[in-house]
Amino acid sequence: MPATEPRFLIVRLGSMGDIIHALPAARALRQAFPTARLDWVVEFRWRPLLDQVPFVSSILSFDRRSWRDVRRAVAELRRAHYACAIDFQGLYKSALLARLSGAPRRVGFARSHARESGVSLFYTDRVAPAAVHVVMQNLALAERVGAQAFGSLAAAEFPLRIPPEAAAVVARIIGKEGIKNYFLISPGGGWRSKCWPPERYGRLHRRLASRIGCRGLVTFGPGERGLAEAVLQTAGEPAPLVLDLDLPELMAAVRGARVFIGGDTGPLHLAAALGTPVVGLYGPTDPARNGPYSPADIVVRNATPEQTTYRRGSDFSAAMLSITIDQVEHAVAQRLGLP
Repeated sequence: MPATEPRFLIVRLGSMGDIIHALPAARALRQAFPTARLDWVVEFRWRPLLDQVPFVSSILSFDRRSWRDVRRAVAELRRAHYACAIDFQGLYKSALLARLSGAPRRVGFARSHARESGVSLFYTDRVAPAAVHVVMQNLALAERVGAQAFGSLAAAEFPLRIPPEAAAVVARIIGKEGIKNYFLISPGGGWRSKCWPPERYGRLHRRLASRIGCRGLVTFGPGERGLAEAVLQTAGEPAPLVLDLDLPELMAAVRGARVFIGGDTGPLHLAAALGTPVVGLYGPTDPARNGPYSPADIVVRNATPEQTTYRRGSDFSAAMLSITIDQVEHAVAQRLGLP
């Protein structure tokens, strides 16, 4: 590597959707500095996602619950002698890692845009993006160190590979069920207030199976099996296939779907990044900030400005409950070009 090329550290520890949102900015960095060292520090559980990103030089993963593992990670970061650390997360834990890396230049969001406002004190460069969508906000950080803007959200690149072995596992599972075409339902959402009731997904599946002429797959994340089983109870026949997949297998299943239907959560952003048609169900979060990237994708949302709270509620929110099955069925038909 030429001596003039800088060494960059990307700090985005999690979660799935947030890492995906940072990929276009990281890609822009790689295009601007094709031979630079571009490393990424991430929490261990999300490493399988970054393993599918071809342009990252090295991935440092760690378990933040282990003090010993955190100390190891910091020691490795310091040995790399980064010229610049870019914190796409905006939390104390990420800003502190950027600072402890020893990088003399540390780029992050200004107080007005950081998720924890005090973290801006850890940065040498503080950026207040004008853009609304988080993908474009992340790009503003990369621009500060020399990356070129890609103009619009629709032009963002999400370079993700699908491991052949993961694709083979999914093909084998659905092949045993005689499934050739399928739509994908993801009832989870991290916060219950971002979720649509699973019973409605089940009744939606019954309608779509008839209208589209194929079965649905239901995927779920850690702690969400109960949601998937509740979808199954109201879905009727033919019943959807409930799949417990690891992250690479989820990527393969999402890429093969005719359409993805789900709330504002990691699998939705994964579907959008992989180019799968998306119907997103939004309530307390604003799709203008973190909605699907393709102009062809459809968002179903009835929330009022007062209901845009980003509150991590443990119950279904009024905004999500206001979305009807008819609305979602119509959106799916529209996205697929069905009469």
